[in-house]
Amino acid sequence: MNPTKQYIDVLWKHQNDEDPVRLVSELGADRSELRKLEFLRDRTVDAADCGHETARTRLGIGAVPPLDEINQDSQFEGSAITEDAFDAMWLEHARPARQ
Repeated sequence: MNPTKQYIDVLWKHQNDEDPVRLVSELGADRSELRKLEFLRDRTVDAADCGHETARTRLGIGAVPPLDEINQDSQFEGSAITEDAFDAMWLEHARPARQ
């Protein structure tokens, strides 16, 4: 476990087919995104990190708000996840797209 990093899983409740419905991020000590997975309604998953981004998915600029602040907006439902859970998702969804 890395105490300087945090891992979050945020459901985004909306009806726009072009925006992701789930955002899963690895955050650094300053809460900036280091790696991110975006799950789309069409079941595709895009990934971004400091060395890779897609036309739809790139790392955010600036700090990600704390989960309690994210959850104040009713269209978001965020929770903390473990590093192991994030890494498992990353291996499943990010690696195949790059091979």
